[in-house]
Amino acid sequence: MKALLHLVEKMKPAFSKGGKLEKLHWVFDGLETFLFTPGHATERGSHIRDGIDLKRTMSVVITALLPCLLFGIWNVGQQHYQAIGQLVGLGEGFWEKVLFGAVKVLPIVVVSYGVGLGIEFLFTSIKGHPIQEGFLVSGMLIPLVMPVDVPLWMVAVGTAFAVVIGKEVFGGTGMNVLNVALTARAFLFFAYPTQMSGDKVWVSTATDLNLPLVDGFSGATSLGQAATGHVDRIASLSDTFWGFEAGSIGETSAFACLIGAAILIITGIGSWRIILATILGGAAMSWIFNLVGANDYMRIPVLHQLMLGGFMFGTVFMATDPVTAAQTNTGKWIYGFLTGLLAILIRVVNPAYPEGVMLAILFMNVMAPLIDHYVVQANIKRRLKRAAVQTA
Repeated sequence: MKALLHLVEKMKPAFSKGGKLEKLHWVFDGLETFLFTPGHATERGSHIRDGIDLKRTMSVVITALLPCLLFGIWNVGQQHYQAIGQLVGLGEGFWEKVLFGAVKVLPIVVVSYGVGLGIEFLFTSIKGHPIQEGFLVSGMLIPLVMPVDVPLWMVAVGTAFAVVIGKEVFGGTGMNVLNVALTARAFLFFAYPTQMSGDKVWVSTATDLNLPLVDGFSGATSLGQAATGHVDRIASLSDTFWGFEAGSIGETSAFACLIGAAILIITGIGSWRIILATILGGAAMSWIFNLVGANDYMRIPVLHQLMLGGFMFGTVFMATDPVTAAQTNTGKWIYGFLTGLLAILIRVVNPAYPEGVMLAILFMNVMAPLIDHYVVQANIKRRLKRAAVQTA
């Protein structure tokens, strides 16, 4: 580490004012402060309100995402081998499954970071402002919400759209209205629906041996089965909790998401109010559907409904985005509750969008400033009324 620090210090004059590479100063500064603790605190960005540096904040979120990433890599291999009828047991061929998953997942991660950071560096050079490190998290979230067989060019296009249209046009990190990763996911979902939905994109069945798939294999997710009326075919509560089912790379394991939630809450990075409110909102909508009971989908037990699909992943890592979520404490309760409510409502009522959490969070991202506005106005009116009583 000392040798790396010495190398960085040796290169620094060339990137400083008056140096040969002065125009790339902000690129060098971003890399330097990513590797070592900076001598300054973050000043710009609406979601940073104390002395903590933005890079350290992003590092905590990345750490919280690691359980989802690592489990997702293994589960990609597990679903693949299960589809071809080999190494079916959970304890069989662990390293074979990890290797297969890594080969499929890591290129998606590399493309996401390569394109996203490349665009960040380009805007940094043009605008002459410091590297905005928010993409450190978005670059990991984008692969985790993708199906495993998504073409790499689509990842590149979706990432570019999200960074440029979803963030940079609003002024960069801390200024965006919509969650960047969900913007990429929504863009690809609506632009290329056949590659982002259906039964053929969630499990990679490619094999050099051209082995036949096992009888009865469909590749459909539990939500896909439920949306088509086959509720009896959805994964069990245990499998949905641990994540032993098909789905987006990092979204299937509620257990991995809860580990991430614990990290975010303990470190104070994630809002426990939003997480709890979103779960309560989803539970309330599920309970209402249980009471209605018009079809088998509505009769899925509350806890099972919350474990399905990407609800927990969206709750922990997307709804809590400090830039696009509500900022007031009361607003966080309202924002989270409505997010959970809408996620289950869209999921059950509209079969065209079986994963309702994506649309629910994006919609509530737009509503968050309005929620905060009315919360603040209510507080002002309360205080004015109190002041009027005291002076009377």
